[in-house]
Amino acid sequence: DESAATLDGLNESQSAVALNAGEQLAEALGVEPESISLVSMEAVDWPDASLGCPQPDMMYAQMITPGYAITFSVDDTLYEVHTTESPDGPAVYCQDKK
Repeated sequence: DESAATLDGLNESQSAVALNAGEQLAEALGVEPESISLVSMEAVDWPDASLGCPQPDMMYAQMITPGYAITFSVDDTLYEVHTTESPDGPAVYCQDKK
């Protein structure tokens, strides 16, 4: 049962968030999810709904948004993905943040 899978050191909810973020990053990079390795996962209170990655000409709800900064490794390159606490919530790959 994959839904019950957990990653080392993470609870079930954190594992689900990390797996979702990894799948979204794999899709964005055009790689297989299996080629992505979790490096770190840190709880963060994002200052607004942009999750720390505001896009030009976009408006975001100005509210503290709890989530995670997750670092993945793909072929020795690090990628940071920002998420909410929700396993099926958005995952934002911050291209200008390494």
